[in-house]
Amino acid sequence: MRELLLNEEIHQRVIEGMIPEARKFVWIITADVKDLHVIRGKRSVPLLGVLAERVEEGVAVRLIHAKEPGPRFREDFDRFPVLRESDLFERALCPRVHTKAVIVDGVKAFVGSPNLTGAGMGAKHPDRRNFEAGFVSDEREDIRRLMDWADELFLGGYCGRCRLRDRCPDPLDD
Repeated sequence: MRELLLNEEIHQRVIEGMIPEARKFVWIITADVKDLHVIRGKRSVPLLGVLAERVEEGVAVRLIHAKEPGPRFREDFDRFPVLRESDLFERALCPRVHTKAVIVDGVKAFVGSPNLTGAGMGAKHPDRRNFEAGFVSDEREDIRRLMDWADELFLGGYCGRCRLRDRCPDPLDD
């Protein structure tokens, strides 16, 4: 199955659907990461809270991003100590990352244009959000290739030959 998602469909299917349903792991790859919120009943909660819940339930979470998050993200991050303390939460910064993808349990993946932000993932008001598109897939070969690539990136497999290494704040192969 491959399905095109547009605008707020991305938030509904990926952020409110795929991530909370994860049972083994969630890998998120994004260039930009900001203070994204998820609707829970009648409230809005930080996505970091949802990720913290996943970690507390034994789900491994990996976040790869290209630049330092904004101040609101950092404030929310500090509210969830399990994200700092648990070995199940991993975070890496690579300034060359421009990919936007979410992989859940190795069986479903989203790849598209939005960064992990409210405007990108369709969480903002329809008149303020970005116009975004992407595909969700459960095609095994696509997911395997994406996971292999993401794992090599996370483990520093591209660092040795990177021509931006002198500007990298935290090389992954160290």
